[in-house]
Amino acid sequence: QVQLVESGGGLVQAGGSLRLSCAASGRTFSSYVLGWFRQAPGKERVFVGVVNFSGGNTYYTDSVKGRFTISRDYAKNMVYLQMNSLKPEDTAVYYCVARIAGEVYVAPSAYPYWGQGTQVTVSS
Repeated sequence: QVQLVESGGGLVQAGGSLRLSCAASGRTFSSYVLGWFRQAPGKERVFVGVVNFSGGNTYYTDSVKGRFTISRDYAKNMVYLQMNSLKPEDTAVYYCVARIAGEVYVAPSAYPYWGQGTQVTVSS
């Protein structure tokens, strides 16, 4: 069982940066793949990226490659999403997610643990 709580969302101008944080708790935390999804108004939830259980490998959707960076801190039980060069199309509710370590999947159904979400709004 894992609980996830996101923070750090807000309003930012296009080209700016934000860092989202996810506090994780529960047993077997170190054995989980952790990452992020997002959902824009009227759209489905889509994959953003993940970091594997060792923290050494990351995977991103094409639209955020080179702009977003995911990292994790085992000592603090935290996962981060650093977002740079933000665009209006990045506006969405961002969710921290977790699953048992293994293959990387982009489908929301593959991730049984979700945070409550945090709003990110990028203005032009």
